[in-house]
Amino acid sequence: MQLDIDIEDWPSGNWEALAERAAEAAGEGEPRLANPRLVTSVLFTSDAEVHVLNREWRKRDKPTNVLSFPMLERTDLESLAPEGPPEMLGDIALAHETCAREAAEKGITLEAHAAHLIVHGLLHLAGHDHVDSDEQAEAMEALETAILAKLGIADPYGDR
Repeated sequence: MQLDIDIEDWPSGNWEALAERAAEAAGEGEPRLANPRLVTSVLFTSDAEVHVLNREWRKRDKPTNVLSFPMLERTDLESLAPEGPPEMLGDIALAHETCAREAAEKGITLEAHAAHLIVHGLLHLAGHDHVDSDEQAEAMEALETAILAKLGIADPYGDR
């Protein structure tokens, strides 16, 4: 997968490399994401920008930590051949202030939390979800945990 990364309103850091590592690990854990034709945009931005996106596209008038906007259906992703022109998988946007606050509350680094949220967003783009059933949520969390372990990041759901 190729990433198109834009960084606005985040502190200095190696966010591009972090996103690349997270995407690579996600592709190892979810093979549908390993297709070299896929392109995903990742926007590191402010709570204000994510608030606007969340209000406009999800009708939720508040910021959130990460938004995912898929452009392929899961069935299209499953049947996508590895050869051919680039295909846009979707967009991910991360809100700095919310991510930083959540990381502090969890006692983890912003980098670890951002990596988790990128993986979470990528799994949404691959058709995984966690809202329709407990089984669905448990399966997605298990996949996230396995992918994050490849990055040396502890289970973010272990304290539940």
